[in-house]
Amino acid sequence: MAKPLNIIVCGSLVPDPLQTLEPVQTPQGPGLKNEQMLPSVLDPWAACALYEAANLAKQRAGSTVTLVALGPKAKLQQLMMTVAQKAPFQLVAVNAPAGGFTDARETAAELAKAIKSIPGLDLSATLLFGGCASASRDAGVTLQFVAETLGITEFFMGVDELKLADDDTFTVLERIEGGQYLSSTCSGFPAAIGWATGNLPEPPNNPQTGMMNMRGIMPALMKAPVANVGVGGIAYEKTEVPSAKRATVVKKDMAVDDIAKEIVEWIKG
Repeated sequence: MAKPLNIIVCGSLVPDPLQTLEPVQTPQGPGLKNEQMLPSVLDPWAACALYEAANLAKQRAGSTVTLVALGPKAKLQQLMMTVAQKAPFQLVAVNAPAGGFTDARETAAELAKAIKSIPGLDLSATLLFGGCASASRDAGVTLQFVAETLGITEFFMGVDELKLADDDTFTVLERIEGGQYLSSTCSGFPAAIGWATGNLPEPPNNPQTGMMNMRGIMPALMKAPVANVGVGGIAYEKTEVPSAKRATVVKKDMAVDDIAKEIVEWIKG
């Protein structure tokens, strides 16, 4: 009989991308204007990882999904009211700043520390999930730093599919150039998976699942350790919203080659 899995998902809150995000300088370093007032959502790529984890846990009896989230405790509590209804999971929270300017290595160190504190953690039956990118701190290295700190050497990035066999071998499809996939087979655990968008739709809200999750989420938030995560050794000279430039020319009856040449000349200029 296949043994249960420990699926750990690293994911946190990000400002709702539908809001206007304006960078400003604060006494603590660069940040976002009115950041504490901005509504938050679960990072989209981390959300895909969470849904994939919940789906995989259904295939192995006794498997558990643990969401390890780093962010301000008050905003995490607000976010969990929604996320808790999507899939069953346990929460391990770290009370720390979370934003686009925090240092990836410091963030990864706190996430790895939180994962190590999970009671009875067996890395030989563990899959570490996360997003391949982030709508906030898109350094692209945070999950890999976490995996290295935990001693996990099997790492796959940009994964859209994971198929697990009863003998603990699994196959992953990683995105590569040209819209193609690299298929890799791994003979066992542990392994770290950086998910792209996957193949699953967003689960509907389930109030019963939410109520079950909140029984463990609230105590987890109450005992969330405080961590000092900053910008590390990074020095930001200037932060600003990229300027938009639009030059529109309306012409009729041009050949395709002429249109292409004109676009190239415009880009060169």
